[in-house]
Amino acid sequence: MDQGNAAPITFDDFMKVDIRVGRIVAAEAFPQARKPAFKLTIDFGPEIGIKRSSAQITVNHSLDALVGTQVLAVVNFPPRQIGPFMSEVLTLGVPDENGQVMLIRPDRDVPLGGRLY
Repeated sequence: MDQGNAAPITFDDFMKVDIRVGRIVAAEAFPQARKPAFKLTIDFGPEIGIKRSSAQITVNHSLDALVGTQVLAVVNFPPRQIGPFMSEVLTLGVPDENGQVMLIRPDRDVPLGGRLY
């Protein structure tokens, strides 16, 4: 998914994408997904609350290690039905050297709900 030649956008366009930090409070297997994925429950603090996300992160992340981790997610996309699961936010990652997802995370704890800018 190389976007090296993506069309330029304005700063106002960027600001329309609401990316916030949340803490994973639960992670479980999602065997019904077409591609291997986990179901994440993420706390974004009192303003946004708790949201759920389906994430294809099974290669580089384990269920046990995810709980308690802070992640970044787009919180203003419409919910998306993924099989029997409603994914409410898009948890963000980047590809590793093999094209597998690595989560984007702050390198130390920050307040929940903080917006990326």
